[in-house]
Amino acid sequence: MEDGEGPSNVGGFFLMAVKPTMDFDFGFTAMDADELDAVQSVKQEAAVSSKEALSLQEKCDTLYNMIQPLLNNLQKNPEKDYIYWPNRMEKVEAFGDSLTAVYKG
Repeated sequence: MEDGEGPSNVGGFFLMAVKPTMDFDFGFTAMDADELDAVQSVKQEAAVSSKEALSLQEKCDTLYNMIQPLLNNLQKNPEKDYIYWPNRMEKVEAFGDSLTAVYKG
């Protein structure tokens, strides 16, 4: 074997000569215009769906934050049999209107 060819034994370690290869992968894939349009369309649909999901989550959070104080107040003083609630109809109707506005908004 001539110098510089094949494995060599240097200090008990075998060294292999590194040969350049022509099959290096740069990490991209070629596609035609139709495939590119399809990928871009799917990305746009995903973005719209993500926005819609975020909007629905915000609505759910708002409704939860509106209802939770009512439930907390109803749980106060469980030893009492009656709840004193003056102007109940007006307050319940206003609360219902608020819930409807969030639901439809």
